[in-house]
Amino acid sequence: MSLTVEEILGLAGLEEMTLRAGACNLQRNVRWPYVAENEGLAQWVMGGELVFVTGINHPRDEANLLRLVHEGDASGIAGLVILTGDAFIQRIPDSVIALCEEYGLALIEQPYLLKMVIVTHLIGTALVQMAQTRRSRHDILAQLLSGDYPSLATARQRAAHLKLPLDGPRRLVALRLSAVSELFENHAPDAAERLLQQTRQAVQDHLDSWSRALPRALPVIVQGDLFILLLNERDTIRAELGCLYRDLHAMIGDMALFMGVAGKAEDCGHYHQALNEARQALDVAENLRPASGLCDFSELGVLRLLQAIGERSVIEAFVQQTLGPMIEPRRKHPHSLLETLDALLHENGNALQAARRLNIHRNTINQRIQRIEQHSGHSLDDPLFRMNASVALLVWRMTEAQRQDQP
Repeated sequence: MSLTVEEILGLAGLEEMTLRAGACNLQRNVRWPYVAENEGLAQWVMGGELVFVTGINHPRDEANLLRLVHEGDASGIAGLVILTGDAFIQRIPDSVIALCEEYGLALIEQPYLLKMVIVTHLIGTALVQMAQTRRSRHDILAQLLSGDYPSLATARQRAAHLKLPLDGPRRLVALRLSAVSELFENHAPDAAERLLQQTRQAVQDHLDSWSRALPRALPVIVQGDLFILLLNERDTIRAELGCLYRDLHAMIGDMALFMGVAGKAEDCGHYHQALNEARQALDVAENLRPASGLCDFSELGVLRLLQAIGERSVIEAFVQQTLGPMIEPRRKHPHSLLETLDALLHENGNALQAARRLNIHRNTINQRIQRIEQHSGHSLDDPLFRMNASVALLVWRMTEAQRQDQP
């Protein structure tokens, strides 16, 4: 049950509330209003609250307001509302406004003459109404994703009533945070749980905001540890997901995040199959850990077979056995033989074309071919070696960039 900060500011009757900072994060979800009655916030909020500061039960000088901003941002609150007037807090200090702007925390000024009972009533009523609508929308999408619905016609009829644009092809994307076990190994249980929930909330808020700006947007669905996007089919999806991954990666700290993209679902009747495809692609991404963080089901090919191997060490051993002898760590370019082998396989064994592909002299590639065959112990004319090398290179290309990024 939630509204965004922007939706709350747009409620009839709350026109006197003024946004003072944090306009960049108005899409954060507000799960409930909370009136701060203690000196600090850290022990009293869990994330997603719209915190009201009245100054009635505790004196709020500039230092205390700055503390509330620090603790509120660290705790993942949706926004901060400070009541101003002659009686308690006369004005919001410039330093508080500046800090909220720096953190991207929505800061709202509310005059004391606008009674809290009215504000909380309006927000509470809107939360209930919005919750009913969103619950119905999510229910329809959850049924379509599970494949368990009374009839497709009924689902489409309900969707039309609730203004859910189900017509047209979609691409389903499944996202999941990874390295959760490491989080609990490196932090005390309470701290790890708080960090996990804050990170999940930050990811969901960003996905909600990101998806709302897209054409014919559908709500982000959360199923267990999965975030599910249903994107309108278009040519720019891959590039857009690349930008989204970089944005998310910057906010998840030491955790990791991976995406699995399904093939095109022609209509809502194929959402269940699309979810299965996205899960398979996500499993491959988590296992092989590509530098892009993303695997597309339509591009998996032989990787779907590799994914069936439960032990990642088996795949790593296969890659090492096949390619390891061709890595030359003492040379300036230790992977030049792998790059040459990759080019030769792409050019179907044509050394001249491979040389052009690599922009090197034909004598150079002939020398490299000799070293490849010498180090590997196989001839490039051996079809089994070419097959093994192609598969191993596929895995190597996906994982090498990430290995280079590791300290």
